[in-house]
Amino acid sequence: MKAITWRGRRDVRVETVPDPVIKEPTDAVVRITSTAICGSDLHLYEVLGPFMTEGDIMGHEPIGVVEEVGADVDHVRPGDRVVIPFCISCGHCAMCAMKLYAQCETTQVREYGTGAAMFGYTRLYGQVPGAQAEYLRVPQAQFGPIKVPEGPPDERFLYLSDVLPTAWQAVAFADIPEGGSVTVLGLGPIGQMCGRIARHLGRRVIGVDLVPERLAMARRHGVEVVDAGPPHTPHDVVEMIRDKTQGRGTDSVIEAVGMEAHGSPVAKIAHTLTGWMPDRAAAPLMTRVGLDRLAALHQAVEIVRRGGTVSVVGVYGGMTDPMPMLQMFDKGLTLRMGQAHVKRWIDDLMPLVTDESDPLGVMDLATHHLPLEEARTGYEIFQKKLDGAVKVVLHP
Repeated sequence: MKAITWRGRRDVRVETVPDPVIKEPTDAVVRITSTAICGSDLHLYEVLGPFMTEGDIMGHEPIGVVEEVGADVDHVRPGDRVVIPFCISCGHCAMCAMKLYAQCETTQVREYGTGAAMFGYTRLYGQVPGAQAEYLRVPQAQFGPIKVPEGPPDERFLYLSDVLPTAWQAVAFADIPEGGSVTVLGLGPIGQMCGRIARHLGRRVIGVDLVPERLAMARRHGVEVVDAGPPHTPHDVVEMIRDKTQGRGTDSVIEAVGMEAHGSPVAKIAHTLTGWMPDRAAAPLMTRVGLDRLAALHQAVEIVRRGGTVSVVGVYGGMTDPMPMLQMFDKGLTLRMGQAHVKRWIDDLMPLVTDESDPLGVMDLATHHLPLEEARTGYEIFQKKLDGAVKVVLHP
């Protein structure tokens, strides 16, 4: 089959690899019909290379059709149309019983002390072959796959794999009071959906970004926008939001940028140097010391009102990140974060994505649809924010 493989920093290729097969009675094999490039994939493309192996198959946002199932799988059957959550969870361990599916004890990667295994996401998360491919082996298929109706286009359901549950959890963790306000920092795919979900739930949303196309997309969906681009400084952004909120800041902030935020020059240099180091030197450095670019997280702490909540959905990877603890303690902030427990939120989301009125605007997120063979182009335009790229979907 054809698949997108990682070959080095900023080097992904379409290559022929062996077809996946059933290895365990709880496996399924799914033929992929659409698969998206995620912002987290860009971390592999740029920063987390020390934990990748040449030939690793990328991707974790798929929809497709079940081709084959193992003997213990009766949750789905061949011919079913399914979305596959990016985290692999068993559904029956202690963590899954608490609906903390991203911490599944069956698939935890204990070698690195991390949570549930993920598709296409480094040795840190199990090195499970990913979904930017023609076929995907799905472990724990007795629980994981989400059946979706036939008929509507893939785009209607594709984002149930990651974007929608991640955004729903970010909004839930933000604990925005009834009639309250939230700032969304970063209007990439996750930030866009955070804004739309919060608006759908009746909250006031202020979105911050510096890319014109992202600002325009958010504005289309009722989000008040703040342009963080030049000549504005981070301090200007904080003051603009305070001006909109009687000087207090918003009740909550969702930080949807993560470890590659603009405005962190020292950490940017550290990221760049680490990315070029040999894996045997870079990996221990990142797991024990690695610094993130924290400009967005620090800005979130500045923006949120006293007693408010910061919900962190942007991915971080450092182990010694300096945090403004005095300010956080003085303001009495709540900080929540973590990988999305995808299946925990599906009952909330399914009625919205099947609603013909498309209340979350799932049909207005992908800006580029490309054949799998053009994945290199897809990664480049998404990483460099070229050609108005907000979300890129690949079609095997």
